[in-house]
Amino acid sequence: MARYARLKPRRLTEKLLQIRIGLGLSQNQMLRKLGLGDEYFRSSISSYELGGSQPPLPILLRYAHLAGVCLDVIVDDDLNLPNRLPGKPTHSLSGRRRNE
Repeated sequence: MARYARLKPRRLTEKLLQIRIGLGLSQNQMLRKLGLGDEYFRSSISSYELGGSQPPLPILLRYAHLAGVCLDVIVDDDLNLPNRLPGKPTHSLSGRRRNE
């Protein structure tokens, strides 16, 4: 069975960098804020921001939570991040997580 690369939003790298800078974090700090300090290296964040690799969907979701935006704002090229981060998601978080 052939494998195909996942389609990549054109503005994904730009938005990931914008989130980190908007939150005032270094790449190492971003790694820790995402809860990935034990599993990933700073080079992973760099690779995401430079387009060398794509973050897995669960990591994109962590970016969205940190930025205070809905995931679609990150992956939809037609949507812009808010000017100030963290933002306020347009959806309600009530009832979304079972363990909180």
